[in-house]
Amino acid sequence: MLARALSQSFPGNSLFQQFACKNLLQNVTVLNIKCTRDSSFRSSEPVGDLNQYQNAEVVKNPPEWKYIERLISPRVIPKPLSKATYPSGWKPPKPDVDLKYFVPRTKNYMLPVYLRRTFRGQRIVTALRRVDGDIWQLEAELRYLIEKKLQKQIVTRVNEMNGLIEFKGDYVTIIKDYLHDKGL
Repeated sequence: MLARALSQSFPGNSLFQQFACKNLLQNVTVLNIKCTRDSSFRSSEPVGDLNQYQNAEVVKNPPEWKYIERLISPRVIPKPLSKATYPSGWKPPKPDVDLKYFVPRTKNYMLPVYLRRTFRGQRIVTALRRVDGDIWQLEAELRYLIEKKLQKQIVTRVNEMNGLIEFKGDYVTIIKDYLHDKGL
């Protein structure tokens, strides 16, 4: 806005106008700028006398509290109710499973089978985490099952220290179905 006003005040050559405006704008300084963060506790005003504020009644257990408690997430995730079938297709683990390996559920009672997409969706890796016991036997069984279903070779990677098995490709449903059938 200042540059437009200056350019209109110099009649004649436009090159001269641009040069004059540029030199004038470089020499202009802005003063009286307060540089404070208003969100900081140091820049806020101190609290005055508490008697100037309205009196509030502190109630330990008001009747409205039951509506607020519904909105607060529970500290511990409740155990799911036992049913014959669930609408989502979720299956609880069987208590008496006698295998050389074990895959514990997550804190939300789900199987730890994840799909990772990297390099803008070009690399797809299925990861089975939290494997305890004979991880090599589980990897061999899953690889055999997937290769038999798809009629092609697949690439796997086992990290024995972390209890992680990775499969190159999207095999989440096949792995989950297999683990459900085994009772894990």
